[in-house]
Parts: sequence; C-alpha cells; structure tokens
Amino acid sequence: MKIPFISIEGPIGVGKTSLSKEISKTFQFHLLQEIVEENPFLDKFYQNMDEWSFQMEMFFLCNRYKQLFDIQSSFLAQNKPVVADYHIFKNTIFARRTLQPSEWQKYIQIYDILVQDMPKPNLIIYLNASLETLIERIQMRGREMEKSIDQAYLQQLSTDYRDFMYEFKRSHPDIPVLEFNGDELDFVASKKDLNDIIQQVSTLLEKENQYECSRTI
Repeated sequence: MKIPFISIEGPIGVGKTSLSKEISKTFQFHLLQEIVEENPFLDKFYQNMDEWSFQMEMFFLCNRYKQLFDIQSSFLAQNKPVVADYHIFKNTIFARRTLQPSEWQKYIQIYDILVQDMPKPNLIIYLNASLETLIERIQMRGREMEKSIDQAYLQQLSTDYRDFMYEFKRSHPDIPVLEFNGDELDFVASKKDLNDIIQQVSTLLEKENQYECSRTI
C-alpha cells in the first residue's frame, strides 16, 4: 500500500493553499505549505524582476528542499499521509522564465543535485484558471507584494504551467494527475464543488494506492 503524498499545483492565485487545507482537514493528512511571504526577495522581485530573480529563486529552492527533506525523514518515513500546496518542480517553471541563460545553467545544476533523492508525489492536483479569475483571486487575498504583478507575466506563467503539465503527464505516466478548472469550480464558495473534488481525490487514491480514505465531511 502506498502512503498518499499529494501535491497541488497551478499558477499564482488559483487556490492551491485553500484546497490543500480542505484536503488536509477532510482526510486528516499532514499539511505542508510552501514558504512565500518569508522570502525577503519576493517584494523586490515584483518591483524589479531582472535584478532580484536569482536571489528569489535560490531562496525558494533551498527552503523547499529543506521542507521536503524534513517531510521525508519524518511523516513519510512513518507512513503518515501528506498533502502539499506545491511541488518542488514548480521551481523550474518559474526559474526558466525569470532567470538569464547563464543564471539558469547554474541554477538547474544545483536543482538537479538537490532533488535527485527527494520524495515524489503519487498524486498531483493541477488547478488552472483564466487570467481574469487569477487576478480576481489575487486581489481578494490582498497580499501587498502581489499588487504589482505584471498581468503579462501572470498570463505567461499560466501558459508555462499548462505546457509543463502536458509534458509531465507524458513523461510520468505512473503519477496520476487530477485537473480542475477554476473558472468552472469555486471550491471556496461552493460546498458542492468542494465535495465533487474531494470525491474524485478519494476515488483515485483508493484506486491507485489501494489506500482506504477516511473522511470527516
């Protein structure tokens, strides 16, 4: 029996953290949340991407590596299920877009070394949405540093995610991917939409991992 390790991914503002919290609460999985606001370079990056991208990306990479290392040596090693509001592969999506070619080459060498023995999820939930929906949700959560996000950057990021997930599904047929459209589902405002997602997650976990899920909903 595989112990569930779920990663939720998608562009900025799509609802990754909200959904991961609901899955954690429903199935009593340990919740792993990425460090965002603690990144001292993030606000500077949104104001000047070219100058601060390398520092920002390296901070995220090192912190996510440490989080996954801790999870591997504690919860997963003790057969305790985990749901995370990110997967470390997102680093390459952002870094490839923001770094200069010379910086990218240095970055990807470090990335490859760090992730070669990291735990891999056995289920990925991919959330996507239109630019209009992303902007609306970013505004609703009101993070000061995100108010200056360039819309063209956000649109390109969504495209990069779509392309990456297409390639990921092709190259990792052993890892199932559940995809949900944030324009059609609002699992924060709609209990029905949330229950529909939870049911699909439960069904797939039981099918793929032979793991009987207990639910609190």
